[in-house]
Amino acid sequence: MQSAGPPARPLAIAVLISGGGTTLENLIACIRDGRLRNVEIRLVVSSRSAVRGVDIARAANLPFAIIRRKDYSNDDAFSAALAAALDRAAVDLVVLGGFLCFWRLPERYEGRVLNIHPALLPQFGGKGYYGHHVHDAVLAAGAAESGCTVHLVDNQYDHGPIVAQRRVPVLAGDTADSLAERVGVAERELYPSVIQQVADHGLAWLAQFR
Repeated sequence: MQSAGPPARPLAIAVLISGGGTTLENLIACIRDGRLRNVEIRLVVSSRSAVRGVDIARAANLPFAIIRRKDYSNDDAFSAALAAALDRAAVDLVVLGGFLCFWRLPERYEGRVLNIHPALLPQFGGKGYYGHHVHDAVLAAGAAESGCTVHLVDNQYDHGPIVAQRRVPVLAGDTADSLAERVGVAERELYPSVIQQVADHGLAWLAQFR
């Protein structure tokens, strides 16, 4: 784990995915073009084997592991296998990017795991609220705005302390697809900006939100 001061080496992150890998793809692009500085993707973990996100990791020559929930008898066994893979990669920060499995955080990872959610938490969060399910719920509720939330992960779905948010208006005639597209733009800007703060100031920067 990093010291409390500004890091002298790249921030080593792991990206956890379950599907298309759009967050992973964005982070790779941000590192390559300099929008993310002093950050290294040390490991990609996918909870599914045949998804686009795995192809993205492979094409970028990133180390990756497939850790599927169905291969383990319970959440604890799955969570232990996931933590062990992260330990071996010696990552500083874990970044969830559309990771749909429940991970029971061991104490050593508390305060070191971020998630981005496509709505303004605490609204429209919790088990089952992911992807278009979130945008459908926002529209059904007649909400005037949506957005995205970066938060620290705890042992409840979409529950940990909020680190940053970006607001996106809901427009007349919006569909789940059109709203998702605009929220996606905000996500691709907000998530790297938060990760950059950690790279610049160390893990201690996140402690203020706990």
